[in-house]
Amino acid sequence: MVNFVLNGEVVRADDPSQTLLDFIRLQKGLTGTKEGCNEGDCGACTVQVAALEGGELVHRAVNSCILLLGQMQGKSVTTIEALGGNHPVQEAMVEHHGSQCGFCTPGIVMSLATAHREGRQDHADVLAGNLCRCTGYAPILRAAEAAAKAPVPEGPDEAALIRGLSGEGFTELDDFANWYAENPDAVLVGGATEVGLMLTKELKQPEKFAFLNRITALQNIEHEIGGMRIGAGVLLARLRGAMAGKYPQFAEMLRRFGSVQVRNSATIGGNIANGSPIADTPPALIALEASITLRKGDKRREILLEDFYLSYGVQDRAAGEFIESVFIPEQPDTLGVYKISKRFDQDISALCGAFNIAVHDGHVTKARIAFGGMAATPKRAKAVESALVGQPWSEATIDAAQAAFGQDYTPISDQRGSAEYRLTVAQNLLKRYFLEQTGTKRVRVVGGPS
Repeated sequence: MVNFVLNGEVVRADDPSQTLLDFIRLQKGLTGTKEGCNEGDCGACTVQVAALEGGELVHRAVNSCILLLGQMQGKSVTTIEALGGNHPVQEAMVEHHGSQCGFCTPGIVMSLATAHREGRQDHADVLAGNLCRCTGYAPILRAAEAAAKAPVPEGPDEAALIRGLSGEGFTELDDFANWYAENPDAVLVGGATEVGLMLTKELKQPEKFAFLNRITALQNIEHEIGGMRIGAGVLLARLRGAMAGKYPQFAEMLRRFGSVQVRNSATIGGNIANGSPIADTPPALIALEASITLRKGDKRREILLEDFYLSYGVQDRAAGEFIESVFIPEQPDTLGVYKISKRFDQDISALCGAFNIAVHDGHVTKARIAFGGMAATPKRAKAVESALVGQPWSEATIDAAQAAFGQDYTPISDQRGSAEYRLTVAQNLLKRYFLEQTGTKRVRVVGGPS
């Protein structure tokens, strides 16, 4: 039984694997929330979810189409119906003609209402996960700017309602670790941005789920002696904040990871464990020499992230073993991260490159370069690294090292780019990194925005 708050009232559901969208529309008749793509891309299904994080009530806009009811335990959900028609965002949308066909409007309003509550002013970023094919974004952005000046309306005491909830599910890390060791066939659910697609697109229905979002030990970001440890359950939205002061180019890349709704659900552990060759966080983490802690029952082992990926779809993870945390060693910020995609916002990378090169007395002393989208797994460019280390930090060295990309990678051609395109862009990105690090100038890389 799942217990959560829906529009100010406690509700119960008996199928934790049902999507939040289906529960809202089919069982509660709240049809203002729309079903569009049903895969977390269009934003028509956006709702607001509040949860206690570190004792503080935090509101996030999320895609209800790929979230499961088991993730809602102990949380508060607000749909478009609860805004009552007189929310400042709704009034501004009317005044500034921000809606035509109206199908996308409820999701847009919920995204902007959540941003309004948070005091966010980056409205273009907020709306990156909300498609509107009719109106165009100019009047919607004008509405967002107008609404930002209005006070946040009062609502139910969500924190008190949440604290009054009880329910099942894992809250202790040790309990989960022991259970999963005995139930290795269970599907682990962190943010469900991939698991949700398994249900809505592949139409699979696993027998066992383990919902991890209430295990607070997986959601810690700790600064230890020698580096930073990030729990596998940390949301990418929080990871972006943690990276902003340490590795700003990593944080900037995360701004383009999916959308606000996706980053508010997806976890760092899930992005790593999924093992996609075009996952965006592994290249940056590999370049930073990150390691991961794998746990099975009460036994742990730590390996470099680059060694976790064995081949396409295959990782060094035993049955019943899960990623507990990620560790990034302390180091100066020389990280450059570049995501290349056809669209700037909410698009899959054609390739994503990360460079971390140390220079002393004018010579390269260390180089770690990693790419996604260039091989069957996220992979280091060891031949390029070897061509750099020990050489003068000069444009001539960079030009000579560019040819080594062909030794490291044999990318495929697909709808996102040809093999030749990917190799050319990878070479250009090395040049771009050099020019940025030396302060020569910024360059526009062939292949669109980065």
